[in-house]
Amino acid sequence: MLAILEVLLILGLLLLVAIGVARFLFALPSEAEQATGAALPGAADGPLCTGVGARLERHTGRTGIASLSQGADAFAARVLLADAAASSIDAQYYIWQADMTGLLLFDALRRAADRGVKVRLLLDDNGTSGVDAHIAALDAHPLIEVRLYNPFNLRRFKMLSYAFDFFRLNRRMHNKSFTVDALATIMGGRNIGDEYFGTGLTPLYFDLDVLAVGRVVPDVTADFDRYWNAPAVHRAATIVAAYDGGDPVGEGLLRLHEEPQLDEYRARIAASQLVRRLADGTLDLEWTDAVLVSDDPAKGEGAVPRDRLLATTLARAVGRVESRFDGVSPYFVPGSRGVNGFAGMEHEGIDVRMLTNSLEATDVLPVHAGYARRRKAMLASGVELFELRREAAPGTPRDSIGIFGSSGASLHAKTFAVDGRKIYVGSFNFDPRSVHLNTEMGLLIDSPRMAQTMHDAFDQGLGGLAWKVERRGGKLIWTDPSDARAPALTREPGTSLPRRIALSVIGWLPVEWLL
Repeated sequence: MLAILEVLLILGLLLLVAIGVARFLFALPSEAEQATGAALPGAADGPLCTGVGARLERHTGRTGIASLSQGADAFAARVLLADAAASSIDAQYYIWQADMTGLLLFDALRRAADRGVKVRLLLDDNGTSGVDAHIAALDAHPLIEVRLYNPFNLRRFKMLSYAFDFFRLNRRMHNKSFTVDALATIMGGRNIGDEYFGTGLTPLYFDLDVLAVGRVVPDVTADFDRYWNAPAVHRAATIVAAYDGGDPVGEGLLRLHEEPQLDEYRARIAASQLVRRLADGTLDLEWTDAVLVSDDPAKGEGAVPRDRLLATTLARAVGRVESRFDGVSPYFVPGSRGVNGFAGMEHEGIDVRMLTNSLEATDVLPVHAGYARRRKAMLASGVELFELRREAAPGTPRDSIGIFGSSGASLHAKTFAVDGRKIYVGSFNFDPRSVHLNTEMGLLIDSPRMAQTMHDAFDQGLGGLAWKVERRGGKLIWTDPSDARAPALTREPGTSLPRRIALSVIGWLPVEWLL
């Protein structure tokens, strides 16, 4: 036995030495001399200044909000805002893919820079697979700078970096914002990739963004500066391979020129009236109060005091919940603390309803395992649980299902409504990763109209889009809340023997804090 312990001790020491050597050999470059940056002031001319400026004078101190629930519209808004930019674009994203929408938006940023717009692009390095060449090409433009949040030590085999730098790389920047001329911003749940904008061959996502102008935009701009200059952020030029003189963006679009989706999306962009109506003052905006909630970027370097976490500041901003709380979270892992919190709300007479992905709709099986582990306890406390169906119920109109998107997809929106008066839209999931590991951001909006729309969707059984999970005789059943005559399912939709085994095994493992 003693010999075995000695061998294990030696192996442990060798492992520590190997990790230390690897961290020394593949250390990140020092950013001691990294130039700080600050946003340019709001544009003094240009279409946005002309159209938004006059409306701001009539709504002093208020924020104008427009909902972007349809993917194609949300994408067109970004491209057209970039095309309307007169002075600056600040974009911050967790994932940016080199697919059709990613290439089109890269191209829009480059066009803006070509006419003199200063572009700052901040990307989480976990979501940049396959785009190093594109980053290098953009960063070589004199008016574009790209920076990476918590970059990986290795570029060719990025995931191997976890072997010797896990605790740093496990902390990611999940924020998403697109701000133009310090006058208009788009925030919400969408990353940049085809599935987030309703196209492509991969499963599509239900998602939600909002376009905001007015009072909250300077706060978003200042928050971007805070991240841009954070110690966890590195200049892309020091991380990716040097620019080789090619044009990966143009070449990528050339390869797609015969794809029908490209023509369709270009037509949708050309037909979109959103930015034109914003510029000419005819866009229907809801003028109200909105508060930016955002994590401290220091969260990417280690623990942040609980009172500075977004989850805490968001709870303070919401204030006391009086009667109802309806939430949407694609990755819903409440943990014991969350279960107790929801149970406490139910005990106080607050109706809590949550929509998340079903097993058949989820794209992350371990997250569903973390949710399923707490499902019965939440139901026992009185929380109502709904799970998005992989396909909508027969007869459900595919283009008229409200803020949750279209059928045959996976949920990705992160939002909740409180008491018919406030709604949150942003990047925050109800899971330990969003609370403790990833940085998050979002807007808390005083909007009885938007909040009531979400409450109504739950009241109407989510229009056949979701199963309602219930307990009967100690067992779970799945019912269609929009059709009382539909038979209940006694087996979880999308289940199979291998999946049930995987869910059970993952549920036993002490990995909930990672989910």
